[in-house]
Amino acid sequence: MEHLNDPLWLLGMAVAMAATGLVSGTLAGLLGVGGGIVIVPLLFNVFPLFGIPEAIQMKLAVATSLATIVPTSIQSARKHHAKGAMDVGLIRSIWPAMLVGVALGTALAVYVHGDGLTAVFAVVALLVALNMGLTGVDSKITDSVPTGAGRQAIGLGIGGVSAMMGIGGGTLGVPILSLCGVPIRSAVATSSAFGLIISIPATIGFIWGGWGDPLLPPFSLGYVNLIGFALIVPSSLIATPWGVHLAHTIPPIWLKRAFGAFLLITSLRMFWKLFT
Repeated sequence: MEHLNDPLWLLGMAVAMAATGLVSGTLAGLLGVGGGIVIVPLLFNVFPLFGIPEAIQMKLAVATSLATIVPTSIQSARKHHAKGAMDVGLIRSIWPAMLVGVALGTALAVYVHGDGLTAVFAVVALLVALNMGLTGVDSKITDSVPTGAGRQAIGLGIGGVSAMMGIGGGTLGVPILSLCGVPIRSAVATSSAFGLIISIPATIGFIWGGWGDPLLPPFSLGYVNLIGFALIVPSSLIATPWGVHLAHTIPPIWLKRAFGAFLLITSLRMFWKLFT
């Protein structure tokens, strides 16, 4: 923990976290991902510098990411809703099942080994990257989102896996809704609301699940690291409107390709960490 006593090191970390917040906030507005797909791998690499035990590094990264997604998703969802692209009816019908998935995913993430969370993150990010990178903007497997049990299964899956990965609803929500015939901009807008449904209860679960863990570093609330939260959130909120503006001005196919490329890079980084 000697790094905490080095003002120059802390200043460098503050700058890095602020820059990360700007990137994650832009992506939150652009892709509806809440920034978690950026924040988790970054924190997973930064936390070892604090001397944090390897056993809780991924849990700390996931939980802290989820905490930062809460305010960013609020702003992103509000702005997308104002532009009229959000499918409110779909959100109302799917949120109960998504909430159940979040509860199950959070409970599993609290008790599974950190390598398990890393593997989930890497595999899902790779699959989504391949889908977004190889399919066209109008690619779909059905003309509309399934109703009944099918819709509830989608909500359950998005909620559970997203909670384990420390991400908002966009990483899974955008490609799944796109494949179900939802236009890409509407999928992005609707998925920004998924981020709220996921991040709030999951953050509470990680705080409760990590309470009293003897391996926790200073300035932590359960598995949520308050230093990371305090530095990333403000810069994320500043940058989110930039991403929303870009989402409504650039060609949709560019949006899909950019999303896919970023997820591919993230997945490869996590696999590298897992096997080296």
